Amino acid sequence: MKKDVHPNYRQVVFVDVSNDYRFLTRSTVKTKDTTKWEDGQEYPLYKLDTSSESHPFYTGTQKMVDTAGRVEKFRQKFGTKRGTRSQTKE
Repeated sequence: MKKDVHPNYRQVVFVDVSNDYRFLTRSTVKTKDTTKWEDGQEYPLYKLDTSSESHPFYTGTQKMVDTAGRVEKFRQKFGTKRGTRSQTKE
């Protein structure tokens, strides 16, 4: 293999800064900081704004939008009815 072509693939600790959730995985991300992991070894540290522990979709706190209700409100406001189409003569 050619030298200096492949990125440095190594163990990296990712930390979610919103709730201090940490996990260790392999990555090629470039880091400046390091931290000690549970096994006592020092690993590169990468700080995340959002992870699966804090993202609304994965935590179940995501709000569902009622699009059918919005469409009905629009139709009531502007007087359009369901199933009606404008017909054009050719």
